Amino acid sequence: MFSRSFFSSIPPVTKNLIIINFIVWFAMFVLSRKVGFAIEDYGAIHYFGSPLFQPFQLVTYMFIHASFTHLFFNMFALFMFGMTLERVLGSKRFLFYFISCGIGAALFQEGVFAVMINKYLSLLDSGALETVKTEGAEIISRGMNYVDPTLGHLNSLYNGGTVGASGATYGVLLAFGMIFPNRPIYLMFIPIPIKAKWFVIGYGVIELVQGLGMNQGDNVAHFAHLGGMLFGLLMILYWKKKGTIYGDFY
Repeated sequence: MFSRSFFSSIPPVTKNLIIINFIVWFAMFVLSRKVGFAIEDYGAIHYFGSPLFQPFQLVTYMFIHASFTHLFFNMFALFMFGMTLERVLGSKRFLFYFISCGIGAALFQEGVFAVMINKYLSLLDSGALETVKTEGAEIISRGMNYVDPTLGHLNSLYNGGTVGASGATYGVLLAFGMIFPNRPIYLMFIPIPIKAKWFVIGYGVIELVQGLGMNQGDNVAHFAHLGGMLFGLLMILYWKKKGTIYGDFY
């Protein structure tokens, strides 16, 4: 009875997004073990110049995760903040917001990739790009990369995949902080509550610092997180201006 009432209390979009993500994770595990098929090779978002890029990846990458920990924390954040946000925005608008933040995060990350790729190309000879275009994707698919670190970084950017609902989830976090700015948030290792607005600002600053290179090599798409927050900010401001969201909630 408790389990049934608990799940029925979760709004439908939040609940189904969580279910779909766990189903995809289970399918990844089964298919890779049974038939050697890697969903992430096709569904992850790749740089638009890569032969591995497909337009549908702008959506599918949100439902693929690199590890169970990655999946768990994204879905936990969606559960914690998405339920309240869905009740405020309504299910259809919340789904539109979530997917839009995810797509916006991917586009923002693509732009960052373009800047970084141009940076590495300036350090290499003129044939580097053609080399990466023709053989880089196959090398990545074998779990290998070039010995030359600069060429290797270029290949990772050009043909590597990005996965996860983090960009969309950060958009949800941003919206929560804007709509409920003074709602207290309790963190496990901090003895006092933090207002949602400061929590969101703090996360944004951390992602910006890490994205600018203070934490290189962590394989986290920090600018995708910032992109999700940026697109979420624009949508919330637009909806407030249009009167879709009235004032602040506390």
